[in-house]
Parts: sequence; C-alpha cells; structure tokens
Amino acid sequence: MNVRILFLMIGSICLGALSCAPSKPKSDDPGKEDPKNTPVEGPELVGRIASVPADKRFVLIQSYGKWKGESGQILTTRGPENRTANLKTTGEKLGEFSAADVQSGIVQIGDAVYFQHIPNPVTAPLPPEPLLPQEKTDFENVQKNN
Repeated sequence: MNVRILFLMIGSICLGALSCAPSKPKSDDPGKEDPKNTPVEGPELVGRIASVPADKRFVLIQSYGKWKGESGQILTTRGPENRTANLKTTGEKLGEFSAADVQSGIVQIGDAVYFQHIPNPVTAPLPPEPLLPQEKTDFENVQKNN
C-alpha cells in the first residue's frame, strides 16, 4: 500500500515538472534571435500631399498628427493606379505643413505619404592606435631610496 502511494506521489511530481517545462527549446546561440518572432515595422502613414506647384519639383505635405519632418528624411507616396514617388524632406515647416523635394516618380494632390524608419547601421569600433615607441630614460640619474 505504501509503495502505491509513493509511486503516485512520484508520478504527480514528474507530471507537474513536465507541465512547467518550456514548450520551445532555446537556441544554442543566445545572440541569435528567431527571425519569425522579430516584429517588422512597416511604413507609417504620416500625411497627404496638400499642394504640388506647377514645376513639380517640390510638394507640401499636410501631416496627420505629430510627425517631425526633419531635414533629409526619405518619404514615399502612393496614389491611385499604384502611382508612387520618392520625396526628401527639406526641414521647412509651417504648422501642419512640411516641404519635401520630389526625388523620383509622379505626385498628385491627395496622395498618401509614408515614412519608413530605418535604423542607423551599427558601426564597428575603430581599432586602437598603435603605441609609439617611448624614449629611453636614463636610469642612472634616478634616486634610490634603500
């Protein structure tokens, strides 16, 4: 009778331990992340084309919400019939309107404007500068305290 109780207790402990075990085995390389689980951020809708001057070299963008149109940011537009364009912000801003230069493509009033955040690439640290040879010191003139 005592043996049966002992086996039941051991069995319940083993089942309890298995239910707490992780469901996925961890990767051997802790620095390597599973690409399926990393979130990919798509382009963010930041505004619309509000004005296109006759020369079509720049546009005014009406922003949706708080978006900082810093100088040099690359934007893309999308219009009907899959029409696209690339813009580069100038940094000029007045209220909710920002200016951008047309880099390529065709833009029209009402086209959606998107911003894709691209993180700066990680740069490798520079190797340390080589040590320069030091001048020889004259040990004869060193005072000894013995």
